[in-house]
Amino acid sequence: MRILLSGAAGFIGSHVAVELLNTGYEVVCVDNFSNSVQDADGNAVSLKRVSQIVGKEVPFVFADCCNEEQLEAVFKKFKLDGVVHLAGLKAVGESVEKPLEYYRNNLLASLVLLQLCRKYEVKNFVFSSSATVYGPPQHLPITEKDPVGCGITNPYGQTKYMIEQMLIDLSKAEKDWNIILLRYFNPVGAHPSGLIGEDPKGIPNNLMPFVSQVAIGRLPHLVVYGDKFPTPDGTGVRDYIHVVDLARGHVAAFDRIKKMGKLGCEVYNLGTGKGYSVFEMVHALEKASGRKVCSSEIL
Repeated sequence: MRILLSGAAGFIGSHVAVELLNTGYEVVCVDNFSNSVQDADGNAVSLKRVSQIVGKEVPFVFADCCNEEQLEAVFKKFKLDGVVHLAGLKAVGESVEKPLEYYRNNLLASLVLLQLCRKYEVKNFVFSSSATVYGPPQHLPITEKDPVGCGITNPYGQTKYMIEQMLIDLSKAEKDWNIILLRYFNPVGAHPSGLIGEDPKGIPNNLMPFVSQVAIGRLPHLVVYGDKFPTPDGTGVRDYIHVVDLARGHVAAFDRIKKMGKLGCEVYNLGTGKGYSVFEMVHALEKASGRKVCSSEIL
């Protein structure tokens, strides 16, 4: 199968590309580099390193998924069998500050991509969703049968929920679609080669790249948002999953599509089922790296 991978140059996208390629899938990488480090020639560093890891050149097309003309050129050039849709803005805090950007980018990109999938008969679709669609958990662990769309606290989560509803409605109206929604918890870590990992532009929005940059002196100190939560050390607890395990979830999704043939729309959580606090994660990084993380600022 040849799979279009949108958002391929990102943290998750680059790892998904490696896992798909290493298990025999063909991948066409698409990205607009909005959150990717580029080299002096304007190429995404992560995708060059993906090629190093898998030992071959990987097809890449620069395209913005909101731009129908750019994206359709990919469908015209390659005979595609499926899509993994990762492209989108993804910072929870930023989405609160810039809600219109998130609604425009995430919803429009998904709509344009789905319309082209229908036009070119590419009906196997794996969507990068988020556990934010569950809102504040009423109990733990969260399962796929728990309600979604209630109490979502940020525009990022709302866009994921809306896109899920779009895909669910599509699968009901058009029975020839195979759609899998993957609800991510909190991906962390890096490929064992050390060649790819989370290296965002600007100040990181996620915990572990922020902690890593403090550890190497790129940032002055760690900022912790709250230390009065009802947790063992007072800091927020999250379910963290290694990014390679998360990436393999996408391979499993396409393996299932190939095996079953007709799915409609299925949903899977990608997490570990166990939570870790901010300080537990910081101490784990200190132990693994041998570097001390400067004292925290509590907000």
